Amino acid sequence: MLYSLARPFLFGMDPETAHNFALASLKLIERSGMAHVLASSGLAGSGPARAVKVMGLDFPNALGLAAGLDKNGEYIDALAAMGFGFIEIGTVTPRPQPGNPKPRMFRLPEAQALINRLGFNNHGVEHLLANVARTRYRGVLGINIGKNFDTPIARAADDYEVCLAKVYPHASYVTVNVSSPNTKDLRQLQGAGELGALAGKLKTEQLRLADTHGRYVPIALKIAPDLDDAQPAAIAACLVKHKIDGVIATNTTISREAVKGLRHAEETGGLSGAPLRDASTELIRKLARLLDGELPIIGVGGVMSADDALAKLAAGASLVQIYTGFIYRGPDLIGEILRALPAAKP
Repeated sequence: MLYSLARPFLFGMDPETAHNFALASLKLIERSGMAHVLASSGLAGSGPARAVKVMGLDFPNALGLAAGLDKNGEYIDALAAMGFGFIEIGTVTPRPQPGNPKPRMFRLPEAQALINRLGFNNHGVEHLLANVARTRYRGVLGINIGKNFDTPIARAADDYEVCLAKVYPHASYVTVNVSSPNTKDLRQLQGAGELGALAGKLKTEQLRLADTHGRYVPIALKIAPDLDDAQPAAIAACLVKHKIDGVIATNTTISREAVKGLRHAEETGGLSGAPLRDASTELIRKLARLLDGELPIIGVGGVMSADDALAKLAAGASLVQIYTGFIYRGPDLIGEILRALPAAKP
C-alpha cells in the first residue's frame, strides 16, 4: 500500500536516481528503528513459508532478492527486513569501476520492463566486504562476482579467482556472473571451452578455500537467456563435470522482440521484467531435464506475480529471485509470493 502511493513520485524521477533514493529511504527507515514498517508493508497475513534446503544451505523461504539491486552491500539489513529468504548482493569486481556512461537505465512501463546497461558499476570488493562486516544480517547471503571491464577476456579467470578468495569467508554462496550483456565479450565465457576452463579453475580454488577456512561455500553460475539450441546441454554438462553447486537462470536478455515499438526499446543493454518471463521459465525447464537433479536451479527473470514464481518452481527451480518485479510492485510482491509458497508445517 505504501509503495503504491510512492511509486508515481519515484517513477517521475530518472530510473537510476529513483533506485538510489528508494534504497536510501529504506535504509533510513530501518536504521530509525522502524523495521516493522518494512516488514508489514507487504507481508501482512503472509504466514510462515516453508523452509527449504538448497546447495546444502537452509533457506527460511524460497524467495530471494536477485543481484544488481544492492551492488555494494549497502542496504542488506533494510532489504532483509522485508521478508526475503535470502539476499544476493553485487555484482562486485576486484577493483572499483564507474560502469557505463549515464543515462543507463530506462523504464518501459507499458511492458513492465527495464533496460539497463549499468556495466558492473561498483566500489570494488574491499568496499563491499567492509559493508558486509557492518551488517547485522545473519541469513543466507549470496555475493555475485564479475570481472573488471578492462581485464582482457583471456584473463577473466584471474578476476573471478581474486573475488572468490576475497568474498569466500563472508558469503553463504558465491555467484559467478558470466552473463551480463553490459561488459564487452563477457558472454563469451559461456562457450564450452571458456566455461570449462573457468569452472575448473574456480572449483580448484573453491576446494582450496574450503580447506583453508574449514567451511564449504557453494558456487552458482548465472547464465543468460539468449542461448543457442546447443548451449543449454553444453552448459549443463560442464556444470555437472566440474561439480558446480547451482545454476541461476537467467540474467537479462538482449532480445527486443516483445517490446518492439515502445519508447526506449532500442536502447542497448539488458532487458528485464515481464518480457523475460517466458524465456527464463522455458530455459529453467530445459535445464531441469538436462540436469536431472544433479544440481539445483535458482529461477529469476520476469517474476511479476506469485503465479510467475510458482511457474518457475513448477518448471524445476528450487528457489526464485525477484528484481524488476520488486521495482514495479514493491513489497506487496514479496507478501503475495510468500503467501503462495508452500506453508511451513505447524
